Amino acid sequence: MNGIRAVSTQELQQRLDRDSGLHLWNVQTNQYFTGELIPGSRRVPLDTVEHDTKNVSKNAEIVTYCGGPNCGQSTEAARKLMDLGYTNVRVFKEGLEGWKAAGNETSRPEPAPAA
Repeated sequence: MNGIRAVSTQELQQRLDRDSGLHLWNVQTNQYFTGELIPGSRRVPLDTVEHDTKNVSKNAEIVTYCGGPNCGQSTEAARKLMDLGYTNVRVFKEGLEGWKAAGNETSRPEPAPAA
């Protein structure tokens, strides 16, 4: 992955259990987003990464993920973050597929109120 470090399902579970201030981002674009998130994560679509990082420290730990191992959006988002100067970025390549295959639950964010 050209210098982009990966995180395993087990390691991600442990990090989330420790509530370590980890930024876990589902980076699927609207075209691919199914409404599912790994609990504790937030949605930061790949095409908005540059805008959604303004209040995030450059040394914050950020893990990106998408639908599964065949989805390249998580790696692309990590590369964008590194290009923006973020130094502690990793990819959860297994994504939602791997998370669910390991027996973990997903969550669905509350829809935004209609304007």
